[in-house]
Amino acid sequence: MNGNSLSGARLWLALVAVLALVGLLAYWHAPGWDAQGENTSVERDSSGVTDDTITLGSSLALSGHASYLGTQTLRGALCYLNHVNEQGGVHGRKLKLVSYDDSYDPPRCLANTQRLIIEDQVFSLFCYVGTPTTVKILPLLEDARIPLLGMLTGANALREPFNRYIINIRASYYQETAASVRHLVKDLGLTRIAVFYQYDAYGFDGLTGTELALKEYGLEPVARGSYVRGTLDVEEGLTKIKDSRAEAVVMIGTYDPCARFIQLAQGSGFSPIFYTVSFVGAEELARRLGPGPGPLVIMSQVVPPTEGEGARKFSGGAQEYVELLGRYFPDDKPNSVGLEGYYNARILVEGLRRAGRDLTREGFIQAIESIHDYDLGPGQTVSFGPKSHQGMERVYFTRLTNGSFTLVESWPEVLETFRSSRGGGAP
Repeated sequence: MNGNSLSGARLWLALVAVLALVGLLAYWHAPGWDAQGENTSVERDSSGVTDDTITLGSSLALSGHASYLGTQTLRGALCYLNHVNEQGGVHGRKLKLVSYDDSYDPPRCLANTQRLIIEDQVFSLFCYVGTPTTVKILPLLEDARIPLLGMLTGANALREPFNRYIINIRASYYQETAASVRHLVKDLGLTRIAVFYQYDAYGFDGLTGTELALKEYGLEPVARGSYVRGTLDVEEGLTKIKDSRAEAVVMIGTYDPCARFIQLAQGSGFSPIFYTVSFVGAEELARRLGPGPGPLVIMSQVVPPTEGEGARKFSGGAQEYVELLGRYFPDDKPNSVGLEGYYNARILVEGLRRAGRDLTREGFIQAIESIHDYDLGPGQTVSFGPKSHQGMERVYFTRLTNGSFTLVESWPEVLETFRSSRGGGAP
């Protein structure tokens, strides 16, 4: 091929690419609601809605190193969606959830989301899992004018700046780490606190939240150690943190690398308090660490416990989830991740009910914003507003005891355990 022919071929390919991009943008920017919320047309605003079905879309980890989180989030949501469908659906429409596996991989999540919006034409995106994956799709939301509700991530990027298409249910990582640092510093008297984090958007968010919380007490992390997402290469991070003589380690990761870090630390004689945020996954972390007295591990949660005395204390909030899980997924054990997915579905359905039979995306968002003090159970209420799209604020703390996480009832008891583990000395 000569130079002129080659240039012509390149020009032709560039023209095709431009035409494809224009077509895609035309689809996303079809008449609907403008940036100020003014109604210009209802075209595209009712995508995913037929006379008898509302189609929803989800991309989440159903395989790979975060598969437990994705699978349990999905099943927790499906418990309630299946229950609602058995009761006749919402305003005569059944709820259909199309879900794709992204293996906790951001590019796959982006491709899945484009497919859900363009090919499946879903009404709303729902129950995404993870910070690096969910943050990747944010530019699509406003372009496609499509809501995203109920994500298993507390990332600050989903909260600031405010985005009317993003509807968070759970408390943020900033809230989790702030509450944990308060307990570590004020209740336990610790000052030497390190951070072990996943080297990506999720880990950076938790690291920043911890740094901000420590700053309130005139402190900063005594060490920072990290690992690459999808690996178990924790040794370098462990060495940094162990050398700092940290009394507590804030852990922002997933269950496998966090379990390996704890096991290696214990094996080397390093026994601080290990604190993890909720995304780590309580049940899988406990399973990997095994039964017995073990290390002192504290985990924050954004939903009440599903077992032990804590579950009985907050039984109203989780009991229906436990019952529905037993009906639809009898081989699964109730867990905090699944309960979070169930709560996401509860809020989704409440919004759809309030939006009425004449369902549009804009009407759905306004319906969500009308939810105030919606009762999920004892101590669990959800509220939204036109400038507030985070429904819950509460943070719970659990402690690993005999192979499972149970509600922390007494911080002085935690302090006594910590002192005993260090030979009875003060922290």
